[in-house]
This record gives sequence, structure tokens and C-alpha cells, in this order.
Amino acid sequence: MTTGSPPIAEPRPEAISLHGDTIVDPYAWLERRDDPAVLAHLAAENAYTASVLAPVQPLARQLYAEMRGRIQEEDVSAPVRHGPYLYYTRTEAGDQYPRFCRRRGEGAAEELLIDGNLLARGHAFFRVGFLKPSPDHALIAYGVDTTGSQVYTLHLLDLGSGRLLDAPIPNVDDNVAWAEGGRAILYTVFDHAHRPFKLLRHTLGDDPAADALVHHEPDERFFVEIDKTRSGAFLIMSLRSHGGTEVRLAPADQPGAPFRTLAPRRPNVEYQVEHHGGRLLIVTNDGAENFRLLAAPADDPDPARWAELIPHRPDTLIDGVDAFARHLVVYERRGGLRQIRVSDPDGGGVRYVTFPEPVYACAPGENPEFDSDTLRLGYSSLVTPSSAVDYDMATGAWTVVKQDAIPGGYDPALYISERLEARAADGALVPISLVYRRDRPRDLPGPCLLAGYGAYGYSLEPAFDSKRLSLLDRGFAFAIAHIRGGSDMGRAWYEQGRLLHKKNSFDDFIACAERLIAAGYTSPDRLAITGTSAGGLLVSAAVNARPELFRAVLARVPFTNVIAAMVKPDLPLTVIEWEQWGNPADREQYRYMRSYDPYERVAAQAYPHILATAGLNDLQVPFWDPAKWVARLRATAVGDSMLLLRTNLAAGHGGSSGRFAYLEEIAEEYAFILLALGLAPPSRQ
Repeated sequence: MTTGSPPIAEPRPEAISLHGDTIVDPYAWLERRDDPAVLAHLAAENAYTASVLAPVQPLARQLYAEMRGRIQEEDVSAPVRHGPYLYYTRTEAGDQYPRFCRRRGEGAAEELLIDGNLLARGHAFFRVGFLKPSPDHALIAYGVDTTGSQVYTLHLLDLGSGRLLDAPIPNVDDNVAWAEGGRAILYTVFDHAHRPFKLLRHTLGDDPAADALVHHEPDERFFVEIDKTRSGAFLIMSLRSHGGTEVRLAPADQPGAPFRTLAPRRPNVEYQVEHHGGRLLIVTNDGAENFRLLAAPADDPDPARWAELIPHRPDTLIDGVDAFARHLVVYERRGGLRQIRVSDPDGGGVRYVTFPEPVYACAPGENPEFDSDTLRLGYSSLVTPSSAVDYDMATGAWTVVKQDAIPGGYDPALYISERLEARAADGALVPISLVYRRDRPRDLPGPCLLAGYGAYGYSLEPAFDSKRLSLLDRGFAFAIAHIRGGSDMGRAWYEQGRLLHKKNSFDDFIACAERLIAAGYTSPDRLAITGTSAGGLLVSAAVNARPELFRAVLARVPFTNVIAAMVKPDLPLTVIEWEQWGNPADREQYRYMRSYDPYERVAAQAYPHILATAGLNDLQVPFWDPAKWVARLRATAVGDSMLLLRTNLAAGHGGSSGRFAYLEEIAEEYAFILLALGLAPPSRQ
């Protein structure tokens, strides 16, 4: 199926010794970003991928046109009330980026805050990572990323004069918090390993080079984060790792006041804090695997005074809590789905949000106002477009403020969503969310794209995606495997899919594929799989174990070099990730990682067709990870499968930033899947 000669990475073996083993890495040299030979190799891989996919470029263009045609190019987001203003974004026809706007109430004149299209000029990549108005709404703080590395430059804009204040502040993470009064802002910066490790305070009018150091976190396992309670009473500094939390509070109206520790960090004890009136609300897993909700006096929050409001429940995970003047909102997960519990401040009058479909995705939206009866939610399902919903916490009324329009017409009645279960090797029942057209033939297996993630407790939600319609309308079923490593079925579901239990994620995913095949939805020669980042680890491990089960693999920025990454403590995020994947310095953890490491376990066997993607500026999964994986596959695999690598040389982990440029990447990926499954129309080039 391939054309031309693929690039061959010359082996230059390097070896490391661990626990009596010698690990030889023939492609370690690809990690040297500054080596011209490495950049030349990536360019050659891009050229080869382009040549292989050239016959389906007309199809890719058609897919792109379909996807772009489903975007409402002139659009306005659902406004969010914050103080006296309604904040929203607006796009015009042809805009790659949103314009950030506000107006002072319904019907008032629009005020343009910043135009992403103007700021993006001259940049191959551009993203506004955050935009936060000061408490008096006279200023905004916003962060810009022009590389895709998710490292931001902080700007402060005076909305009265339209002038930028002070010098821009580089190397900033995406969370900042204004002190009350709006004369000081707190922000975090990165160390060499891309860890937010310092919290600083900038006072307006001062030189940022002299900003006050509030906290320096020396423990390389912990991130520093900054936030403010919705009540506006406290600044919250959170010190977080995959194995514990410590929260410190300071009065938001006293930006120079010291932060006090709520409860010191303890191994494997996590907690988060919100403020309501004279008390603090604390969600913690201390003595509660699925977390419980506690309360403490705000003026004396010693742990000895914490009192339980909602106990641990073995069938319900507490995800978080939001406090409003007259309501408490607790986010839960039960039966694989998000539930939202609303109550009076004293815990009475409990009611649950009723959702209109049995399988759905729902998450809190922007809710900056404390004194409000309205809870903004984001809602969708595999058949219902994304919607902004206002839920009245007093009456239970559900109001769709805005639902994404699908130009050209979209009829949800043409599609059906199901939920199945697969039985894993150890007996666990793994949910599968599934969507397809109602007129899809059921008397013979059809094409299917199966997606999974399974890491960090992140749940891959059954949400709507208009781009996916281009596959569904070509007879595909789309399925999500809700495997262990996520929190879909509670905290235990996550714990059973990490560290020395990580292989459960792969076994679950394979079981889901087998379930779809056994139920007649697809067959091995019609089954494609996809995963992004840690989901790329999932699909690369699955194809090593069962290559005959799949026809095509789309691995987006895949994490495949587990040991090669975890032995490098100076690599971005490695030390923190030891609590997710394991530390190779530990013999048991090393042996376990080596038993599944996708890069180390590439074998002389026939593989499915594979397209791997990378971003040159990616600090989460470095570009060399998929580059080395594809090089090893090409040198080791047997057969004539397509083994392709596409590196975005101007972006990072998330791919292209413009809303249309990103569609070009997705269209090419879908064209690859159709080609690999033998469903691409003959080329007319």
C-alpha cells in the first residue's frame, strides 16, 4: 500500500544498565533536538507521510470541507455574568481565533477586549490560555502561548486606556489569581522540568523582575497552583502531586499576608477546599477512597475540628464542590456518569440535576458569581451537540442558553447511542459508549473507531463531536472504552489502572475491542483504534499484545517510551510521573514497566497500519517519543503496513492552534483511517 522509500533512522545504539539488565536504545540520538540530523529526519518523515497519503488528499480536502461546513463561523458564545458585565467570545467568518468581548448588561454596546486574530499575526502558533478580569473589572490579565508548549506570557491590560501595563511576564503557568482590590496578581512560573514551582506576586506599577516570591516548592513531585474562592475571601495555594495535596490559604484582600497551611501533606492523602460563609468545605480521600465532604470553621480550621457533611460511599465518587451564597453543589460520579447534587447551605433540601438522556457528558461551566441561583453547565451526548445550560438551583429549571449550531442541517434522530459492557480478563465489567447511524446495516460487521485513554483518573466522556459525523455518515460506529486508569467507575477504577496495575488498562481495552467484534459491530479488518498522549501508550501497548485484532492505529502524540522517559529526572514532568507509572530505580516497578513498555516490546510481527503524530514543541510527550517508536517499528515489524509519522514543527501537545488549521490535521487523520480500512475512494489525481 505504501509508495516510495520510507526514511530509515540509522541505529546509533546507546545503552543503560538497570537492575542487572542492559537496555539498548538504537534511536536515542533522535532525542537531540538541536542536532540538524534530527530535524532533517523529521522533515523526511513528514515528506514520506505526505507521499503515502497523497492518493487520499482529495478525500482529505473533502473531509475538511465537511468539517468546516459544520462550524458556525459567525458565532457568539453563551455570555457569562461576572459582576456588572456579560463576558463572551465572538468569531467572524474566516476567523481562526476568538475575539474576547463583554457588554454591560443585555442590549448594551459591545466592548472588544482582545482580538486573537490580531495578536496571532506573525505567529505560526497562537493561543490565549486564560483571561481574568480584575475584581473591579478595570483590568484584564491574559496569557499567550506562541509555541504550543503551554508556557504563557502574562499581559496586563488597562481596559480604560487600552494600554498594556508593566512589562510582560514570561514563563507563566495557566493559573493566576487577582488579589481583592485589583492592585496585585499572583502567578506561578515553571522550572527547567516544566513544573510550576514558584508562586510570585506582582504589584501593579512595579518591575516584574522584582516580583515578590511567595512560595518556592523544593519537592520535585509537587506542582504549585493558585486560585481564589468564589466568595472572594481567600487566595488558595495548592501544592499537588499524584500522591498527595497540601492547601494554604491567605486573605484575598491582604495580598502580602502569609499563607497558612490548612493540613500538612501526607502520602496519598488528597484534598481540595472551597469557602462558604464562616466555614471551609473540604473534599478529601482521607479515610475515604471515593472521597467525602467535610466542613471546618474558617477562623479555626484545625483538622481536629473538621466535621463530616457527606460520608464516603462505595458506589459514588465525589469529584469536587462549588459553594454559592444559597446553595452547595457537589459533583459526583456514579455508574460511569457525572451526577450533580444540589443542596441548601446546611445540607438539607438535597436534589439531583435530572439529565435529558441516559448517557451524556456534563461538566461545570464558568460560574464566577457567588451570589447566584444559576449554575452554568456544559452538556452534550454522543448525539446531542454541545450546549450551555443554566440550571436554576432554587427551582430545578433547566434552560438551554445556547446549543452549538451545525450548519447544513443535523438531525440527531438519524443516530443512536448505546452503552455496552465488556468483561475483562479478571472479570471486571468495562463500560463502552457507542454511537452510529440508525440506518447502519447490522447484518454484517462495519467499520469502527474505538477510542480510549485510561490514565490520571481522567474519564473520557461520551461527548458530541461534529467532526466525527464524517465517519458516522460513512458507516462507522464510534466507541469509547471506559477502561481502568480513568475514574469512570470510582477511585478504585483509577487505582486499578496505574503503577503495578497499569496492564489492566490494556486488557480492558482489548476486551472492549473483542466485545464489539463479538456483538457484530465490527471485525478485525474493519477496526481502527485511537488514543492521545497517555491514550497513545494504551493503543501502542494493545497493538504489541494483539496486533491481529486491529487494522489501523491513530496514535496522537503517543507516550510510548515509558522507561526511556522515566529514567530521565530532568525531563519535563518525569519526577511527578513516577507516582503514575513508577520509578525505574525501584526494581519491582522497573520489571513491571518493562513488561509492557511499548517501545521496548516492539516485536518482529505484522502490525496494523499506524499513523503517529508529534509536536516539535511538545513538553508533555517530547517529539522524539513517537519518532523513536516509528523508527523501531519500521526496523523491526514484518509485512508492508503503513508506518507513518507526522510532526507539527510549529506546535506542541495539542496540534495546530487555529480552528481551521486544526481541522486540516483531523481531516488527514480520518483520510488515513479510511485508506487503511480500504474505504477510501479511488484517487482521481
